[in-house]
Amino acid sequence: MPHYTVGLMGSQDRARWDAFVLRCPDATFFHRAGWQQIMEDSFGHATWFMYAATPQGDIHAVLPLAQINSRWFGNTLCSLPFCVYGGIAADNRAAADAVDQAAQQLATRLSVDHLEYRHRRPYHADWLHRDTYATFRKRLHADAEHNLLAIPRKQRAMVRKGMAAGLSSVVETNTRRFFDCYARSMHHLGTPMFSRRHFQLLQQVFGDDCEVLCIEHADRPVCAVLSFRFRDQILPYYGGGGEPARRLAGNDFMYWEVMRRACATGCTLFDFGRSKYGTGAFAFKKNWGFAPEPLHYDYQLHRAGQLKEVQPLNPRYQMLIKAWRLLPLSVANLIGPHIVRQLG
Repeated sequence: MPHYTVGLMGSQDRARWDAFVLRCPDATFFHRAGWQQIMEDSFGHATWFMYAATPQGDIHAVLPLAQINSRWFGNTLCSLPFCVYGGIAADNRAAADAVDQAAQQLATRLSVDHLEYRHRRPYHADWLHRDTYATFRKRLHADAEHNLLAIPRKQRAMVRKGMAAGLSSVVETNTRRFFDCYARSMHHLGTPMFSRRHFQLLQQVFGDDCEVLCIEHADRPVCAVLSFRFRDQILPYYGGGGEPARRLAGNDFMYWEVMRRACATGCTLFDFGRSKYGTGAFAFKKNWGFAPEPLHYDYQLHRAGQLKEVQPLNPRYQMLIKAWRLLPLSVANLIGPHIVRQLG
């Protein structure tokens, strides 16, 4: 059995880290090396991007980790905050175990409340789990019309409503109009938003693999979405729109345009991301004909005696959500990023 040494990714390791991520079946877009810069520069969080390699330098496992040490929400070590997926990506169990043991030792050394892995499949059956999220993934046909007809009838009618309203789509070279749509949507939901700089940094770090699509009506933006591309996959990840989007079926048309454009450029898998069970977003994605797949988030307690309920469905946060909606949008945009960076 090969002997693996666990190291921390430095600037000199990024190319071979990403080369492994691209060929490893377990890896996702959120395992890419660029997320280290996002975690550090956008959120100010300490990171440990661990890899297991042979003496010859061949990487066989990666585990990107970031620590969120919040006075309000606790001290956690996670792979990876603000990301749907994460956890260990490996091509064999011995390499996976090597980074796993190193992460547990780091969590002990940092005295965090808990260590969290965000996997699509179970990894630690003996750790705590939460059945909070499902992801929605579906294979795309090479023919766009085939994909349209595969959408259930009622949802397809909403897409056609957007078409009939004269909506159109345009790929943006910056995130300015996207952010305006996104911020208004988050404010309407009563949720703190990421900073404008966060989205600029995503485009800077991931380049062409970070695409912004804006939906227009009479040359005015209605809604917008920022998507990630990874291998043959498209992941619409951040999106939003205001009242015109709801009136014109803009969001329905928007996700269809993401799907149609992705199909035209060779993508074969549409990843709709995660949603919480029992929410409107969960129902919306099911209405597209996507089957929910439970996400397996594993938690190992360290300093904490139990997991905290830091999520919007917790009744204690309902008054805060209502109050957030009453803030002027400019104020919410100013203080939101300082709150959301502590959530993960």
